[in-house]
Amino acid sequence: MKPGRSCPLNYRYSPAVFNRDADFAAETVYIVGGLYGNRAALTAIIDMAAREPVAPKLVFNGDFNWFDIADETFVGINEEVLRHTALRGNVETELVAGADDAGCGCAYPDEVSDAEVERSNDVMRSLRRTAARHPALRARLTALPLHAVASIDGIRVGIVHGDAESLSGWRFAHHALDENTNQRWLVDICTSARLAGFASSHTCLPTLRRLKVAAEHAFIANNGAAGMPNFAHTDYGLITRISRHAAAEGLAQYGVVEAGLHIDALPVHYDVSKFQQEFLACWPVGSPAHQSYFGRIRNGPAFSSPQALGLVKSAAFACV
Repeated sequence: MKPGRSCPLNYRYSPAVFNRDADFAAETVYIVGGLYGNRAALTAIIDMAAREPVAPKLVFNGDFNWFDIADETFVGINEEVLRHTALRGNVETELVAGADDAGCGCAYPDEVSDAEVERSNDVMRSLRRTAARHPALRARLTALPLHAVASIDGIRVGIVHGDAESLSGWRFAHHALDENTNQRWLVDICTSARLAGFASSHTCLPTLRRLKVAAEHAFIANNGAAGMPNFAHTDYGLITRISRHAAAEGLAQYGVVEAGLHIDALPVHYDVSKFQQEFLACWPVGSPAHQSYFGRIRNGPAFSSPQALGLVKSAAFACV
């Protein structure tokens, strides 16, 4: 299968892995998926955490690298991220020396064009060259775990990059959750593993769903991208906040309460000018990342909050 569309065997795991003791406990957790090498967004998230009345646990659930092919940015982002809890995304996994069979490791679905897939593979090759100049950091990144279980006020939540079976799985994408079979699958896994729900990223567009099948409940919170806009005509990222405490008034864009937990999407209002300058210095007009991403970075994707909440049916869309 073409690199960028395949899902390697070492990306896969059994949903039974989540039926374990929690890896950590916290009152509030920030789940930061898809930072994509945006140093300005990382600074904004650290500042947001500092303003919380109870310090949150920061969990970077993969793809915190992508556009950061400048050595200073790559080192700065990864040194900060590794001070916190971090999981591998497909990007960090594919930083291994000599890897290219899986390309970017995104396992893109058929609706994503071959040209888009190949540009992502080219971005991955550039990032891999940067990582090769920092072998100690690369080794730490490629050794990170694929998943975690959090205990938030005693409520168990699974944290992944992709979905409950694969690092690059797409069954937690906003459109996939419209399907009854995926809803039943997710609720069954949560029931078996004693989870209230999952937090994920990977598919690059956000969703927040509460699911009920018979008498069983589950939620899925996918933050989309912390380091890029998620909605049309916006210029901010999103992270997921899960807490026993309600978010400060006006802080969340949307949210729900499930199993006694406040689950919210928080906007990340980063320095847009700084990020765009750093991006263009590495990815000028005509470069693979510029062709694929700069339109979204400036104008956001063709997506809206009602689509994220499942109030409007929408087609698939992918980035990394």
